[in-house]
Amino acid sequence: MTNTDHFDVAVIGAGVIGLAVAQRLSAAPFMADRNLVLLDQEDGVGQHTSSRNSEVIHAGIYYPSGSLKAALCVRGRQLLFEHCQRYRVPCRRTGKLIVASERDSDSLLALQQQAANNGVDDLELLDSGALRRREAQVQADIALFSPSSGIVDSHAFMVSLLHLAQQQGAIFAPRTRVQGICRKVEGFEVTTRLKSSSGIGDEDYRFTTTAIVCCAGLQGPALAKRIEGLDPQLIPQQFLCKGDYFSYSGKSPFQHLIYPLPEANTAGLGIHATLDLAGRLRFGPDTQYVDSEDYTVDPHKRQRFAEAIRRYFPMLDPLALQPDYAGIRPKLAGAGEPATDFIIQDTTEAGFPNLVQLFGIESPGLTASLAIGERVTAMVRNFF
Repeated sequence: MTNTDHFDVAVIGAGVIGLAVAQRLSAAPFMADRNLVLLDQEDGVGQHTSSRNSEVIHAGIYYPSGSLKAALCVRGRQLLFEHCQRYRVPCRRTGKLIVASERDSDSLLALQQQAANNGVDDLELLDSGALRRREAQVQADIALFSPSSGIVDSHAFMVSLLHLAQQQGAIFAPRTRVQGICRKVEGFEVTTRLKSSSGIGDEDYRFTTTAIVCCAGLQGPALAKRIEGLDPQLIPQQFLCKGDYFSYSGKSPFQHLIYPLPEANTAGLGIHATLDLAGRLRFGPDTQYVDSEDYTVDPHKRQRFAEAIRRYFPMLDPLALQPDYAGIRPKLAGAGEPATDFIIQDTTEAGFPNLVQLFGIESPGLTASLAIGERVTAMVRNFF
């Protein structure tokens, strides 16, 4: 690339959201004679939140009616399963059990109604006997069974999106950090710093672009502050919420995903049991607000995890829990505050022509990614 390059669309951030946006945009008919570049400051795709989660395909149960999270999760789940089947991305409809005690039955029934409001009408209410027939080692009085929940190989999914986007003409530019964005008469000038693969000889690179889509995840607000002239009031405050995971040594006793009732403020969905495609079991994540990105798993949390897990898996041996990995979610609500929705700012909301910004794309972002790509593509189509 030279310093005179011009792109019709620049997508900043190659996590699962940026990849889905790039793939959907590059396949759109209006982009047939236009070009697209996908930038990321890391060496490859999905180096942060996208590769540090439960890899669960959510049904769309928990989210407020009319929210972006609800609509995009339900639509995204359909698109994700279709994509996995078409492009042979490993996934599985494991089904999910949300378990509760008798005293929390009203909350569980309310969750079933919320799911129905969101268009998820396949949940099955189980009593303790029916639950035991599905999962002999799970202890609870009542449960909701979600047959359309599942798991996906998130890395394989992201690689498939990148390959499709590249086949459709998109250019992937890793090791490219955006330093600044300046509004021009017909688009933007973007200043970047290119990191060499050897770490020696970094250089500056500038290009122009007609439209920009910012999908920077954890770096979203920081990137927005580098857009010259952008109203600071349009940049939401972001909070880093860390979640640790513990793996389970030995054969998994479960065939399904096992979830407790979600936390009261929906900061998280509780320490749940998830399976990977090899059948390995892990528990997590918890929720811990932090001031910086730190992916170290605290081994001293083992007992706290064990206490939470034993509420539905009383036979757990705490010594079977081993520190595994951690992820950080870009939340727009602080500790104890009500949960917030995704923010997808279009040109009007962003205050700039031809600019789309995404903030707070946490769970169910992986599930919703292709639906988010659809929505953003519809926005960008109006720029041309």
